[in-house]
Amino acid sequence: MNKYEKGMELLNERFGKGKDNVIALATIALEKSLEGNPQPRVRDVDAMYEDGAFYVVTHAKSNKILQIEANPEVSISANFEDFFSSGVAVNLGWALDPKNEKLRSKLRTVFSDWYDFANDESDKNCCFLAIYLKSGTLRIDHGVEFYRFDFENKTAQ
Repeated sequence: MNKYEKGMELLNERFGKGKDNVIALATIALEKSLEGNPQPRVRDVDAMYEDGAFYVVTHAKSNKILQIEANPEVSISANFEDFFSSGVAVNLGWALDPKNEKLRSKLRTVFSDWYDFANDESDKNCCFLAIYLKSGTLRIDHGVEFYRFDFENKTAQ
């Protein structure tokens, strides 16, 4: 097993297998600062991890989706897990769209404690957000070991 495969195994152990994860999701605001600079925005979201991507249930008119539509480059941090990554976020569309049936089933299971309370699937703006990871770092034991991932090329150093 090479380092990338071992690292992916560790990510799956920490975040996969049907776990509800809290991650910090950073986007770039639509408006610039008074100095004219891009402004980062960060918020915690519940996410399911699978095969190098995180999935979130959200609303198509939320600030995060509007910001992602303008600039799909995002960063995430998995709270207290020493994992930091950047990637591309994509609005996968309405939760009840037939193309989302398999993902919907997984998300409803992972988020079963609160899914129906927090989401109105009859609203066509109830959508799924995919965060496809491009690069990232996983620290083990506070930096005793590092995995620096290139998810696109499936390598780790």
